[in-house]
Parts: sequence; C-alpha cells; structure tokens
Amino acid sequence: MLQKFYKSFRSLHALVSISKNHKMNQDKCYFRYIENEDKINICFLYNVKDTVRQFNFSRNSSETLKTLCVRMATNVQKVCNKKSKKKGANSDPEIVVKIYDKKLNPISEDSPCSALFSYPNPLVLKISECLYEIVLNAPWVISFNLPKAIIVGFPVYPENLNTLYTDQQLSIFKWYQGKSYKENGKEISDKHIQWQFIVNSFYYTPTTDDIAFKLKCECIPVNSATVGPAVEDISKNTVEAGPGPCPFETRQLFTTQRLEGKSFRCVSYNILADLYCDSDYTRTTLHPYCPPYALHIDYRKQLILKELKGYNADIICLQEVDRKIFNSSLLSFLACDGLKGLFYKKGKLVAEGLACFYRENRFRFLGDEHIILANALTSIPCLNGIWEKIKNNKPLVERVLDRSTAASATYLQSIDNPNEILLVGNTHLYFHPNADHIRLIQGGIVVYWLSDLQKKLAEEHPGKRVSVVLCGDFNSIPSCGIYQLYTMGTAPDDLPDWSSSYTVPQC
Repeated sequence: MLQKFYKSFRSLHALVSISKNHKMNQDKCYFRYIENEDKINICFLYNVKDTVRQFNFSRNSSETLKTLCVRMATNVQKVCNKKSKKKGANSDPEIVVKIYDKKLNPISEDSPCSALFSYPNPLVLKISECLYEIVLNAPWVISFNLPKAIIVGFPVYPENLNTLYTDQQLSIFKWYQGKSYKENGKEISDKHIQWQFIVNSFYYTPTTDDIAFKLKCECIPVNSATVGPAVEDISKNTVEAGPGPCPFETRQLFTTQRLEGKSFRCVSYNILADLYCDSDYTRTTLHPYCPPYALHIDYRKQLILKELKGYNADIICLQEVDRKIFNSSLLSFLACDGLKGLFYKKGKLVAEGLACFYRENRFRFLGDEHIILANALTSIPCLNGIWEKIKNNKPLVERVLDRSTAASATYLQSIDNPNEILLVGNTHLYFHPNADHIRLIQGGIVVYWLSDLQKKLAEEHPGKRVSVVLCGDFNSIPSCGIYQLYTMGTAPDDLPDWSSSYTVPQC
C-alpha cells in the first residue's frame, strides 16, 4: 500500500513556488550536510489546509533520527493546529514522521542523521500520509541578488552568489525582462509582471530595448550528478541609459583578440576601494570633480567589469580590491570568462588588498606567497641587508614599519610552453606625495623578496625558465627613483627621493 501511494504521489506534484524567490518540488525533501558546521539542513513543502508552507530545519549531524522525526512532527503539528484554530475547525490528527530506505523498510531510529548519507538512494520521508523522496546534497542556491544599478551596455550578473554542491559552469541562468507599471497611482507587485524570456547566460548585457524594464534572473543550480531547485531574483530598479562612450573603449580596440602560443597579455589596475570613496570627505575633498552617483560602488563595478573583460587578458593584477567586491562580484564574473582569482589582504584592519587572476586554459597554478612588507623586513633573511641599513634611523623605521603595504607572488606555469614559469608579483606602494624615500625602501623590499623567490623556484623546477613579472600601483612617475630602481636595478645615494619627507596630517 505504501509503495503504491508513493508512486501515485510523485506523479501528482509539480514545481511549486514557495516565495517570490524560490521554486522547489513538492514531492521532494532536501537534506544537505554542512560539513564545516557539522549540521544537516532540511527543507520541504507541506500542504497545510490548502496552503503550501515551507519547513526548514537545521540539526546536529549526530542527532538520532528519532529525535529528528519528533522535532519535525512537532513543528508541522503546531502549524496545522494553528491553521485549524483560525478556521474554527477541530485540531488535526496527530502528525507522525518516519524515514524509509529505498525498499521502504523503516530505518533504525537510533541511527544518527549523518547515517542517511551512506544509504543507497532514494530514501523516503513519510509525514502522516504524505511521501517525499529524500534528495541528499542536491545543488543548492543559498542566496544571490541583482545589482541596484543596471545600465545599458554594461553586464549585469547574479551578485553574492552563494551555493552548495553546485558547479557554476554547469548551472543554468535564465534572464527575463518585464514592464513595471502603476495601478491607481501605486506600483504593482512584481508577481503581477508579465515576464519575457531574453537569454540563457551567466551574465546579460542590457540593450536600449530594456530601458524602463525590470530584469529577472533565475538560477537553476547543477552539478555533475543532478539538478537542484531554482531560485530567482528581480531587480529593484529598472534599466537605465548608459553613460555614453567610455575612455577604455578606445584602449580595447587594441585588445579585441586573445593571445596564444608564446604571447600573453597582463593587465594591472587600481580599481579604487569603496572604503576610500564612501564618505563625505572623499566626495568633497578627494574626488570633488566626480558626481556622487559615479563614486558609488554599485555603479562603478559595472564599468570596472566591462573594462577588465574587454582587455582579453591572460593575467590581471588588481590593487585596492575590497574583499567583499572580490567575493561577491569579481570571482564569479571573471570565472565565467575563464579566469581564476586569488585575494591577498593588506596589513592591519584594512579590508582591501591585492588580487591576481589568471586564465586557467593558459596557466597552471603552482603556488603563491604573500607578505606584509613591514613584517617581512624584520623577519625574512633576504631582506636583512635593507634592515641593517635603516634600523638605527628611528624616525625612518617608525614610518616604514607603520605601513600596511602588502605584496603578493603568484606562481604560474605556462600550459602552451611548460618550460616557462612566471612569478607574478603585485603590490601597492605607499601613497603619500612626500614619501618617495618610503616608496624606494618598499620597492627594494619587493625586488629583493621576488628575487629570492625566483631563485627558490628555479631550484624546485630545474630545467625550467622562471621569469618575473612585477605589477602594481607604485604611486610614482618616470622621474621618480622607483622607476630607476625597477629599470636600472639601482637607487644611488644622490637620488632626490632620499631627501623627501612628510609630516603626519593633524586630525
């Protein structure tokens, strides 16, 4: 009887929308093992008096199935009784929850919840007379959102995409446009918008036909084994006209094609961290020439991503990268273009740092290193010569060691030319206009450190050529000593940079 009911139940239910964002099958119960928390998350739909309700549980993996089933029954019973009370009806029959194996034999209630993940699929969950197929570790979208600023000609994509058991490259992203309108002076709910399908793609570049329309993105998570429930998000704002021609579009005329063979393209770019332009001081003093909307990160990042993509680079080194922007936007967007990213935080409590992206079909990642220059100066043997020169100059030492400047080194082996290894350095030297001497010392630290790493790499990979590429924002111009240090390999005592000085501004 149970088996017969199970077969008929599965044939009766289709996709049910449980909110404006999520869709899932009403005949499935999803169990997900969250390893780093040692938790098991459970999600299913249950029909309560003709209203479909979503139930979510998060339980310890060591909890027994008996305890789990009692908890689930109690919660479902409470909702059912509450609904009955509102309608003036008698309380519902007692809810009973059981779990069965694929042969519909009851699984021991003394087993821990984690044991379910070792049973052959499919397992069955029975809640009173309702049967569910238990889906273990299905691809799952935890969250994502569309950006606030959506501009014609600039790519829009699912930001803050957070998933479990999902392969982004296999997942399906569907884009729709819909006209938002008002009724009796009030804007109608998004659920009443008539949506028109546009394209299947991780990102979509709006056209002039989308102006004044809202966009919707539906994400269907997929991995190599199965498909998970879809999740969708609707833009808060309508599509707006773009800013017109951008200067970088002229530069991109020279980078329309990707390189191959023995050639590669490397891009270095300071993208201006949001924390340096999100205050009254930055808007009125540092960037008074720039309108506030253009400083907002939701607007700027659309331009940044379009510019980076258009250079068709094989390696991208970035400075002033907000960690949140790296995780929410850069990683996923550039990944769909074949670029893998690494983040290297600056020192102290600064929430920005460096990033290096490389094209995975051109380079194989061998490893990386990351230093805070102030810490490395007093602890890494190869920098001892610089430390010995300045350690007795107390004011200078205080200035150098008070900096949060970082440097990164990423080791990449060419796939086209396996005998070639690149050591890609990246840094952002101290910004103060009267601190040329600090930048010279920092520049020396980076060069000595990279040179030492280059020797070690050559020893680890005999027969390979190890070449150094140094990227960064050096806060210098060609007349500065840094340029001479990096091009000639020397910084003589008569350089004007050694005589520069600065005073700490009063707060």
